[in-house]
Amino acid sequence: MKLRIQFSKYGPLRFIGHLDVMRFFQKAIRRAGIDISYSSGFSPHQIMSFASPLGLGVESRGEYLDIQVNEPTGNSPAKIPMNAQEMKDRLNAVCVEGIEIVRIVRLPENAGNAMASVAAASYTAAMKQDEAVRQAGVSLSDFSCLESVIPAFLAQEQIFITKETKKGVSQMDIRPGLFSLSVHDGILEFQVDASSAGNIKPYALLDALLSFAGKDTPPFWAVQFTRLETWTRAGADGKLIPLGDVGEAF
Repeated sequence: MKLRIQFSKYGPLRFIGHLDVMRFFQKAIRRAGIDISYSSGFSPHQIMSFASPLGLGVESRGEYLDIQVNEPTGNSPAKIPMNAQEMKDRLNAVCVEGIEIVRIVRLPENAGNAMASVAAASYTAAMKQDEAVRQAGVSLSDFSCLESVIPAFLAQEQIFITKETKKGVSQMDIRPGLFSLSVHDGILEFQVDASSAGNIKPYALLDALLSFAGKDTPPFWAVQFTRLETWTRAGADGKLIPLGDVGEAF
């Protein structure tokens, strides 16, 4: 049985990397008594797939993890909770502060894995209001100044950013992958392409927008980015839906 787990990552744990998150869930799943399936071969490992690695320092409410669990049989004790709520409670009981299970759904057998399914991600960006930011002389206190320039920014046919890859530096047009952009109460909100082919980093978008507005871009550490949701495409029209909406309750 394939399951999709949505979880939040916040607080000090936003500074731990993807590999550490993966190791954490490997241990948490064992401690919760979930009968996860293992691969075959000389060195078996838990069958799991994460949707999209989160950048260091970024918080999230919309992280996803796919696992495969064994169905209980009449000849062995059932290690799988009978419903999603019990599994959620068991996992949250062994999670540390900064990781919280939001929901668990059962996936259709033909569902693609989490990583291959990612099409977009939505974020907020807010200026941190601490002493370190003030001492650094950062001029921006929030992003209210961007509200008036966003219509002209979005009206551009092309928006180029500089992207560094293993093959060198290249120019990338992010306009096709910029799905929405707005400011509410000084906080920037946006939805961008997060697929493997057109992944747009939130800081790169912020830099492009501030440059267009004639503003200096604050250092990365002065901005708190939060991933609100991770999206996939569904149906003949390719409508964007949250990854968790692919499955069903059990």
